[in-house]
Order: sequence, then C-alpha cells, then structure tokens
Amino acid sequence: MTFLEFLLLLLIAGVCGAIGQAIAGFSLGGILVSIVVGFIGALLGSWMSGQLGLPELLTVQVGGRAFPIIWSIIGSVAFVIVVGLLTTKKRRH
Repeated sequence: MTFLEFLLLLLIAGVCGAIGQAIAGFSLGGILVSIVVGFIGALLGSWMSGQLGLPELLTVQVGGRAFPIIWSIIGSVAFVIVVGLLTTKKRRH
C-alpha cells in the first residue's frame, strides 16, 4: 500500500465515521476520532454482516483491499450509539 492509498483510506474512513456520527446524533470528536470511528465501524459492520449472512454492500478497493462503505457507516452508527449510551450522564430532576 502506497502512502497515497493510505491517505485515501483514511479519508474514506473519516467520511464514513462522520456520517455514522451524524446519523447517530452524537459526535465523539474531530476528524481523527471520525477516522477511528470509521475503521471501528468497518470492523463491526463487516462482523455484523457476516453474522447475519448479508452481502458486502458498496465496497471500495484501496491498495488491494476492500473497504465496505455501507457496513462501515452502519457499524459506526452502532458503535457511536453504544459509546453515547455508556458515556452520557443521566440527569435527575
């Protein structure tokens, strides 16, 4: 994988992570956090699709590896919701 391919992969993961955070309605941080959320979302989403027996949807080939766009967004949403539930302080009136 070349440096340019690595930067492209970071960009794609960042966009997927940012979309996942926007859908979940909870932002964990800036662009670096979005990149991490995108990668975790790709892992979680691919695992979920394998467990459910669903196909990979909209994959992008970067450096000879497939990056699942749709499953990355779905996994990012799931990850952000779980983190948001665990870290949000509950208010009592």
